Amino acid sequence: CIISLCTGGNLVESPLPIAMAASKMMLRSLLQRSSAVRSFSSATPAFNGGFSFGMSDDQKALDELSKTFAKQEIIPKAREYDRSGDFPWDIVKKAHKLGLMNCHIPAEYGGMGLSSVDACIVAENLAYGCSGISTAVGGPALAESPLVVGASHEQKKKYLGRMTEEPLIAAYCVTEPGCGSDVAGVKTWAEKKGNEWVINGSKMWITGGGHANWFFVLARTSKEARTGEAFTGFIVDGNSPGITLGRKEQNMGQRASDTRGVTFTDVVVPDANRIGAVGDGFKLAMKAFDITRPEVAAGAVGVAQRAVDEATKYSLERKTFGRPIAQHQAVAFMLADMVTGTEAARWLTLRSAWEMDQGRRPTYYASMAKGFAADHAMKTTVDAVQIFGGNGYNQEYPVEKLMRDCKIFQIYE
Repeated sequence: CIISLCTGGNLVESPLPIAMAASKMMLRSLLQRSSAVRSFSSATPAFNGGFSFGMSDDQKALDELSKTFAKQEIIPKAREYDRSGDFPWDIVKKAHKLGLMNCHIPAEYGGMGLSSVDACIVAENLAYGCSGISTAVGGPALAESPLVVGASHEQKKKYLGRMTEEPLIAAYCVTEPGCGSDVAGVKTWAEKKGNEWVINGSKMWITGGGHANWFFVLARTSKEARTGEAFTGFIVDGNSPGITLGRKEQNMGQRASDTRGVTFTDVVVPDANRIGAVGDGFKLAMKAFDITRPEVAAGAVGVAQRAVDEATKYSLERKTFGRPIAQHQAVAFMLADMVTGTEAARWLTLRSAWEMDQGRRPTYYASMAKGFAADHAMKTTVDAVQIFGGNGYNQEYPVEKLMRDCKIFQIYE
């Protein structure tokens, strides 16, 4: 069963939520009834102005919708996409139709304008189904985030607006072959020529790169300035001359997610596509992580919860020495640690999202949430394989895929 995000209750099998929410307009209407800034406290009189761990009615509806989507649309096809490595366009299109993509785009530009807590609810539930498919669905949010925090109204209307009109992919181009977390090592160069910029350089491990309608590109624009002022962010149309896409990388896990290198050779970009002032790119890139790290942490929680559920179910069915293995203390202790850590990761994640929704920078909590949730999810998936024993090492059972998919949470973002 799919465990409810906050209550621990089982989801009732029903196609009704999808039937009732067949359009984004219905979901938007539902969510806009709540305040512009939502918290994860329930609207009960006893907690007015106080602190609660419940969901609002709107969040319960969003939780049920995304859970049902994962159960009915993602889980049945997850193994197929893991084996083929194809991009899950059919699922992406359905998620877009239901309003489960582009969560942070403001309503002004056609988006859902969801809070960070709302987005984490969706991210956890989709990753429960398959974190590779959820990355394909949610990956554009990273490219969109620098625009959300720093683009002009015209840029947002043009590039964020189109993301809400049809199911498109956008990609975040910061990592390079020679630098990942060391953003200061970015060597891609943008040179100003008249009212245009010419970009040269190579990016690597670009999520969604093979299907991107446009890219957010971080490029060095000064060789003398300190790191915080040496880079500038640009919006680069995916069909611009001079863009070369590398092959799709054959990764250990999350195989439904498209990851590849992207090379820019004398790519001309109008100055109108520069985001913010020259030298503001590094700040934009870091602020984008404030938006997306809680969601990445939520994805790790979703994988951990799936591992808990699969291991629990198996341990109650599998018998040794005349009893279910869940009744053996060694297994029971493992399950207890898996559950405890998953709950801790969930609430640290929601705390980071809540900080964002209060208008405060969540960097402190978001970094902790992402780090802790990723490490715990990795441990939980490994323990799930151990509980399954030899069956856990076999592709006919679900947990080996969870373990492969999970490792990247400790590496990216």
